[in-house]
Amino acid sequence: MDWYLDRGVRTAVTELRREIKAQLVRHADASPDELADAELIAGELLANAVDHSQGPIWAALDWTEPRPTLRVRDMGTMFTLPVTAPDVAQPRGRGLWLVSQLAPELSVAARRAGKMVEAVLPVTRPAQPSVDPPRRTVNPLPHLEEASPEGGFGRESFLRALVVQLASAVEDQQGLEAAQHAVAQVAADIGGQMEQEYRRAIGAEEQLLSAEQIAQCLVRLKTAIGGTFRVVEVTPERIVLVNSRCPFGAEVQHSPSLCRMTSAVFGGIAARNADEAAVSLDERIAVGDPGCRVVVHLGAAAKSAQWAHHYTAAH
Repeated sequence: MDWYLDRGVRTAVTELRREIKAQLVRHADASPDELADAELIAGELLANAVDHSQGPIWAALDWTEPRPTLRVRDMGTMFTLPVTAPDVAQPRGRGLWLVSQLAPELSVAARRAGKMVEAVLPVTRPAQPSVDPPRRTVNPLPHLEEASPEGGFGRESFLRALVVQLASAVEDQQGLEAAQHAVAQVAADIGGQMEQEYRRAIGAEEQLLSAEQIAQCLVRLKTAIGGTFRVVEVTPERIVLVNSRCPFGAEVQHSPSLCRMTSAVFGGIAARNADEAAVSLDERIAVGDPGCRVVVHLGAAAKSAQWAHHYTAAH
């Protein structure tokens, strides 16, 4: 799950800390003390990002391992670990030290833009991989005959804005989790239609696509909507793509859940042709990176992919 923290809202840190705790309460098998420690870790990491950086801040919670991991990204300068015990005479400087004492694991890494602090939270549950919804059979999409001769369906600025605003509205009214599931469902449907258009264009309606063809299909559909994705690696085990411009524009930074559109479209197409797939969003414009780097793990290689969304052939 991804959140955008608006530093212009005075209560933003408190509200996001409580939302993260609510997510843990719903899913963790944890004592009140463990939940309180996890909430404290989240609050301190968020507050530290606000105090020691400028510009946007994002948080992400991953629970593909028994213990969840919280990542906080900001545009601030790098610092080093370990954190030393604070001077008791000073009124500030205790936050990261407290986190280092409470979190089972704490790390910090420089990004191409800003940094990322990562903490494992002291609560547990059985690991549950993220598997997106199956494609729906009802088809409200443009007919295949409407695809342009140049390839794919064209982009309309109105529709782009509509998608962004709908995702934001669902997030505001029903919560982030609902928004991400809605985006993933839409993407599963759209990806299937785009795959059919590509198959028809290359005359491969009845056969599985190769890794190279999957890569071409992904680039084709993103190019058609204004993305600049290109392939930098193709093997039987994985496809690596990079991108320098988001089709959703700058507003994607306020709605990072829209990245599920990319992962669900890519993952669904890949899984239908390689039995299963996993998509790792290693870099994202939506969370401050200067570009996107997406790794699509194919077949058996998908099982060991970390921080990834997983897909099966039924999607």
